[in-house]
Amino acid sequence: MGKYETMRAGWRAPNATLAAALQACRRHFLAAAGFSALINLLFLAPMLYMLQVYDRVVPTRGALTLLFATLALAVALIALSLLDWVRSRLLVRASVRLDRQLAQPLLDAGLALRAGEGGPGARQAVRDFDVLRQALTGPSMLALFDAPWSPVYVLICFLIHPAIGVLVLAGAGVLVLLTLRNERLTHGPLHDANLAARRAYADQDRVTADADIVRALGMRRALVQRHLADRETMMALQSRASMISSRYVTASKFLRLVLQSLSLGLGAWLAIDNAISVGAIFAASFLAGRALAPIDQLLGSWRTVAQARDAYAALGELLDAGEEQGAQTRLPAPAGRITLEGVAVQAQTGDAAILSEITFDAKPGEVVAVVGPSGSGKSTLLRAIAGAAPTAAGTIRFDGASIADWDPERLAVHIGYLPQETVLFGGTVRDNISRFEGALGGDAEAVDTAVVEAARASGAHALIQQLPKGYDTLLGPGGKGISAGQAQRIGLARAVYRAPAILLLDEPNAHLDAEGESQLVATIAAAKARGASVLIAAHRMGVLSVVDRILLLRAGRIEAFGPRDEVIGRLQAVRGAKPAAAKDKAPNDKAAGA
Repeated sequence: MGKYETMRAGWRAPNATLAAALQACRRHFLAAAGFSALINLLFLAPMLYMLQVYDRVVPTRGALTLLFATLALAVALIALSLLDWVRSRLLVRASVRLDRQLAQPLLDAGLALRAGEGGPGARQAVRDFDVLRQALTGPSMLALFDAPWSPVYVLICFLIHPAIGVLVLAGAGVLVLLTLRNERLTHGPLHDANLAARRAYADQDRVTADADIVRALGMRRALVQRHLADRETMMALQSRASMISSRYVTASKFLRLVLQSLSLGLGAWLAIDNAISVGAIFAASFLAGRALAPIDQLLGSWRTVAQARDAYAALGELLDAGEEQGAQTRLPAPAGRITLEGVAVQAQTGDAAILSEITFDAKPGEVVAVVGPSGSGKSTLLRAIAGAAPTAAGTIRFDGASIADWDPERLAVHIGYLPQETVLFGGTVRDNISRFEGALGGDAEAVDTAVVEAARASGAHALIQQLPKGYDTLLGPGGKGISAGQAQRIGLARAVYRAPAILLLDEPNAHLDAEGESQLVATIAAAKARGASVLIAAHRMGVLSVVDRILLLRAGRIEAFGPRDEVIGRLQAVRGAKPAAAKDKAPNDKAAGA
């Protein structure tokens, strides 16, 4: 489980980026609070109207007074509606501004997390942000703006009569206690339910992305059942929290209705004793309802408030993780020297080491083949050098500078990486080869030129021209629409885009035919000739003709590292010694038996 997902719930020291985004929306919230003050003042208009009707119009049969009072009420209600409309627009603008301020840093922070650090939490970031944004600009925020006016309504109740004020004040106190009690009992269950929901949604996203494979392997029903089990867990946690909360929401509504009725009855009792006027009876009931409404609304929307609180803490955790590195000195472009010093990589579960004590170097203009049996750590080694897998110990250096001293985005420009499973993205072939550089703007013609050069260098140009729309062929999510061999050739073109100084190729010939493998060797030779350092993880040895040194891994450790012919000779000697040992052993056994 990722750090982001296991964050502690609750309000926390604000992240600087979050605080800046909220500060940018401050004037919207202040204006909305100001309009809320005017709206709550205008809410007194119906009460004043009732007082006039029952205390002046009815006793005096004053039709003209009724007419002017009604006109005044209409103007007040129209103004109230307009102010409410403006307040809603202000919150919508605040929502848009929050999105502009935070969407980009959140996406950046989520994608910047290395493997094992983010987990489902990083993918959940934007969804959590939407929860927070909607809470900050939705009904719960309106209730929060109205809440400071509850004491004003209580004070007016005291002005009508102290007994009515005491009744409403006591009711408001009980409602506040119910809200605090609800928070205490639902905090843990709601937090657990939110985490379970994140896991369920993340798992569903992963399965949906590979729906074709799921159907092809006949796994649909099994995965549906597994997801239903996850949803059952999520629903059980949500139901538990909702059951607890529903008791307090019901009690709150009951108490508010009782208090409104009691205030009406108390007003009537006081009117009988001539302590208040007849109009004040209805005014007391109205004021009691208005005083208790914001508290009741907050209690009713407490689940949204709790989700927003968890989202706020999670987003702060994510942004803090992305900002820990801070500003870094811009280092010069690397020449291509790679040095590993005692590098170790742990499995994501943390209970086993995939790589241990890896120490070697690769020079510019040198090709190193990383070989070894399946599971020896070849792919993990290349992922670690590319910055796609976190190291547990040791240091990876480029031209003497630690990988931690490089800005990941700037370093990635100088690294060409072809993963074992070629990962392409929804977009055109041109977009994928150019690493979507076109989305950043800049010179489109220069990008086109670099894309074609990369395709020619990787031998993919002719292949791409055979596609329905050539370089503008649109690929589906995950690069769907082309074969595995075509995807690998396009992935190789992406790796050599803009001639990087470091080339990391993981099983680059896995899906290639003889012609493709021959072109791959030519591509590697060209990279070597221009001074790039090349690391190739391979099972098929068709690329050995261009290799300078071989790194042999076994069980996550270096077993041999040296010039190609020397390591191959050692391996052949070991393999030749084993059959000889078996032949020598057989006569001895016979002799022993005799």
